[in-house]
Amino acid sequence: MATTADIRNGMCIDIEGQYFVVVEFLHVKPGKGAAFVRTKLRNVKSGRILDKTFNAGVKLDEVRIERRPYQYLYKDDMGYNFMNTETFEQIAIPGEQIEGVAFLKEGDMVEVQVHTETETILTAELPTTVILQITYTEPGLKGDTATNATKPATVETGAEIRVPLFINEGEKIKINTKDGSYVERVKE
Repeated sequence: MATTADIRNGMCIDIEGQYFVVVEFLHVKPGKGAAFVRTKLRNVKSGRILDKTFNAGVKLDEVRIERRPYQYLYKDDMGYNFMNTETFEQIAIPGEQIEGVAFLKEGDMVEVQVHTETETILTAELPTTVILQITYTEPGLKGDTATNATKPATVETGAEIRVPLFINEGEKIKINTKDGSYVERVKE
């Protein structure tokens, strides 16, 4: 059991049989009245964000989770198949439980969160940034760096993102997996 004083980002709690991860929180102590904690919680199964306010001192059911490294192997009708790099066991995870699934390619390492008591898979997270190759985009022109204009581009996983005008087909770029945004061009 935990209380509202123990709330931190990344903490997993059980609310009415559903698991939620704390995305952000704020302790509020108004001049008049009791203190409270305002939180943003992400539902582990659906990914939906819930705004919830707890009174100070309320007891919460903390879920013990472990982070384990897994390697992505392939996708089939059961979902995305991963292998534990320590025990070599294979598991299938539905796409809804994987953050940044559009940027997942074979051989990538992900961090899988596992409920320690029941050994159930909660979520799988890609690294914050990944490096992917551009498979299609309109040709860029020399000198197109002055403005913040962007154009659509398709990367090797099939995802479509917006890139600056000077990026060409065949180049490798770094992409933020949280929001799918272009970060920088990668020199080889």
